[in-house]
Amino acid sequence: MANHKSALKRIRRNESVRLRNKLQHKATRNAIKKLKDLKTKKAAAKLFPAVVSMLDKLVKNNIIHSNKSANLKSKLSKHVAAL
Repeated sequence: MANHKSALKRIRRNESVRLRNKLQHKATRNAIKKLKDLKTKKAAAKLFPAVVSMLDKLVKNNIIHSNKSANLKSKLSKHVAAL
């Protein structure tokens, strides 16, 4: 167990940050699934910028790697264009 006040605080903070990251990541994955399930191009084109924004926020906060985000955005844009 930690002996210093700062180490105890870091343990508490790490848990809250981990839960926040997990929530953001799960919300983004659900949005991607929803985008893939859409059948109309109009609805998909409307949701696409929101999903891209979510991915960019995950990259900015170092939750996912920038290359993973680029790959996902590329695949999703191809999907939307193909509808």
